[in-house]
Parts: sequence; structure tokens; C-alpha cells
Amino acid sequence: MDKKVLRKMGGRKIEKLRLVWQSFFRQEYFQSHIVIWLLILSGITNIINWLILRIWVQPVDFSIILHYNVYFGVDSIGDYRQVYVLPFIGLILWGINFMLSLYFYQQKERIASYILLIAMLMVQLSLIVAATSVILINY
Repeated sequence: MDKKVLRKMGGRKIEKLRLVWQSFFRQEYFQSHIVIWLLILSGITNIINWLILRIWVQPVDFSIILHYNVYFGVDSIGDYRQVYVLPFIGLILWGINFMLSLYFYQQKERIASYILLIAMLMVQLSLIVAATSVILINY
């Protein structure tokens, strides 16, 4: 095929993708200030969780404490890379709660959507507390 034809076909696909992207973000869901702020705050707390762990947890050859319980003491030991499971779980939960809140918002269940978004923020904050406790125990 000719290069001009290929560019034209690629341009159409990009234009289609741009239109789909714009129509997705023009939904009523993204017009709500409550939704926008809760999504942004939850995303920022997840990014902070990644950064806290990246800054404080150093690559080491020995095992580190991953979980501590006041009743049983240390109950989970593993590689330093396993601490990144916490923010990864937060990212997965962020995606699930985002999709569920979008679904409930479209079904005119605004309160359920807001509760899911607030719960998502609380989960992200709890994961930051868990990450800082892992850091405090080990370092």
C-alpha cells in the first residue's frame, strides 16, 4: 500500500479513538465535582503509596518483615519486592471501584456511587498506613 493511504487510515483510527475518548469523558459522571475530587484524591494517595515505598524500601539480599501482628508478632517475612503488593492491590481496587461507581452513577444511584468512591479513598489511606508500618518495622 501507498504511504499516504496508510497515513490516512491511521489518521481515521486516531480520530475515531479521539471521539470515543471525548464522548467517554463528557458523561454526566465526569461533570460531578464530588466524583472528580474523590477520583483525584484516591489516585494521588495511591501514587503517594508507591512513592513512599520506592523511597524508603531499599533493595536488600535478606528477607524483610512484611506483616506484624501485636498478638503473634512477625507473621510474614519475604523479599523486599513483595511490599509493592500493597499499592498494586490499591490500584486494582481503584479500578474496580471506579467501574462500579460509574455503573451505579449511570443507573441513577448517586449515593451508592459516592459511597464507593469514599470507600476507595479510605482503602487507599489504609494502605498508606500499612505501608508506613512496614517501613517503620524494618527501618
